[in-house]
Order: sequence, then C-alpha cells, then structure tokens
Amino acid sequence: MSNDNSTPVVYLVDDEFAIRDSLALLIESTGQTVRSFESAEEFLNNYVPDQPGCLLLDVRMPLMTGHELQAELINRGINIPIIFISGHADIADSAKAFRSGAVDFLEKPFDNEILLERINEAIKKDIAFREEFTKKRRIQDRIDHLTSREREVLGLIVKSHSNKESAKILNISNRTVDVHRASIMEKMQAENVAELITMVMYCESPDSFSPEKKAH
Repeated sequence: MSNDNSTPVVYLVDDEFAIRDSLALLIESTGQTVRSFESAEEFLNNYVPDQPGCLLLDVRMPLMTGHELQAELINRGINIPIIFISGHADIADSAKAFRSGAVDFLEKPFDNEILLERINEAIKKDIAFREEFTKKRRIQDRIDHLTSREREVLGLIVKSHSNKESAKILNISNRTVDVHRASIMEKMQAENVAELITMVMYCESPDSFSPEKKAH
C-alpha cells in the first residue's frame, strides 16, 4: 500500500520488540500500513500529522510512558485516536486513559479480531474528524474574507433581521444592505439564506458578530 498523505497509518508504540513485530505482522495482514516505534520520543519525532490513522500505545514504557505521551499529544493539539494496550494495567490506568480521550484500552493478551475491529473503528473516527475539521475550516475561511460591514450584516441575517431592520440598526440605506447581502451570498457560496445561516451556525456563535453593538 502506498504511503501518501491519504493512506491511514497505524502507529504502534511499544518498547518490546516481540510485541511490535507480532502486532505489525497481524495488522499488515489486513492491508493496513503500520509504523512501529520502540519509544514515545521516537514516535513524536516521526509522526506525520497530515495523515489519518490511529495510535496503538503501550502504557508502561521507560523514559516516557503511554500516559505521558498522551498528555504531550494533547499539549501539542494532536487529536489522533489512541488505543492503549497493556499487560500490567489496573483500573486507575484505564480510567486515566479514558478521561484523557482514549478510544479504547485493551489488556494483553487480547483477542486479535477485537483489536483489528477497534483499529478500524479508530481510523474511521479519525477520518470523520478530519473531514469535519476541513469542512469547518473551509467555511471559516469564507467568513474571514468578509469585510467588517459584511460580517455585521451577516450577523443580522443570522438573527433573522429584515433588510429594513438591518439598515436601521447599522444606520445605512436599504440599498446598501442589499449590496452587502449579495456580496455575502457570493463569498460564502450559499444558495439561499437557510444554507447561509447553517454555515454560520456550524462555525461561529451568532453573538460573535455583535452588530447591534454598533447601533445608533
């Protein structure tokens, strides 16, 4: 399988070579791409954030533990789904992992079929998150390209103000509101007002525009 930026990668971090080797063979047998590391530091130095995937992470490792790596990823704003694996886990370990956002916690030895199923679920989750993030960023970019006055008019549209009401609030003519409204629809690539409002609600709170604050 080619290792481009669209190919999901299963990152495997475990300090035991035998575990890494057997798990890599198992996962690769399903057609997945695997990248194995013996330490958290090695993983951090080689992780490619643009690629979808998941992290299969041992809890207890020297230097940097699995929990410490999870904390570091959160600190760096990296949102890769984590499946913890451990041969010495206790309730406190699993609870800590889940509190910090882990998608699963499996104790060694685990059922291979269950592991593969959890990996597929984690990858699907990551792909869905990335698609959602990309969609939101695309809409936000359009909002960011609006002028200050267009953002004010947009805020009033979202709050269901008519053109006449918007003109009065902003102390401008109805014709000027019409011009801004047409420009907003074009820049936002919205087919109608309902779609426009949905876009804005998806990315921002209507209160973030606060056009009424400029009312005379």
